[in-house]
Amino acid sequence: MSTITAAPERCRNRLLGTLSDEDYLALAPLLHAERLRSRQVVCQRGKAAAHVYFPTGCVLSVLTFMRSGIAIETGTIGMEGFSGIDVLLGVPHWTDTTVCQVEGDCMCMSASDFRKATKGDSALRRILQRFVAVYLSLVSQSVACNRLHTIEERFARWVLLTHDRLPGDEFALTQEFIADMLGVHRPSVSVVAGAFQQAGYIRYSRGRMTILDRRGLESASCECYGVCARRIEALLGRH
Repeated sequence: MSTITAAPERCRNRLLGTLSDEDYLALAPLLHAERLRSRQVVCQRGKAAAHVYFPTGCVLSVLTFMRSGIAIETGTIGMEGFSGIDVLLGVPHWTDTTVCQVEGDCMCMSASDFRKATKGDSALRRILQRFVAVYLSLVSQSVACNRLHTIEERFARWVLLTHDRLPGDEFALTQEFIADMLGVHRPSVSVVAGAFQQAGYIRYSRGRMTILDRRGLESASCECYGVCARRIEALLGRH
């Protein structure tokens, strides 16, 4: 694992990128690069926290499991944030399970180093606390969206937010995984994906999705996408 020495402006994690050069370079020796595989478990409910993750090219899904084993996605994290809220709040064990939704790179820090780096009123702690507030608002918006909006609108919102969190227009994503994350049956996702492909919004083949028409997807989404995107940008616009 290589040590990250890039200056903040070259850091793909936008949350870390808000730090000053001095603050970021002080953290650099504590960070290492890691590539996460699709469906890789990075945080497991009930387990002690060993690392925190700052996505730079992957997307993470926070899952809540029922006794039956069924899991529902309650949150997503990309290059705008980090996975480690429990550690920041002083919780010794993960309260939920987090898996890699879309394969890609991240920067990783040990939980012990993270606790030291966020002790007191550090610049890192301040920006992470703001992210926690935004993350909770996104979770609340997702709950409302899942209750009130159609599967077509929810599908568009989910794909748009995933696209925002990745460096390119093409990424690996199976319909089965989308169905699990949206809490619907796979045939429903197949119908929506087929309709969006016919409309020219996306191209989907063999588990790979390509965004062809962002504006079309945005028109198919509900208000929730715009609300979420604005909240994220408001967070990242504050230095």
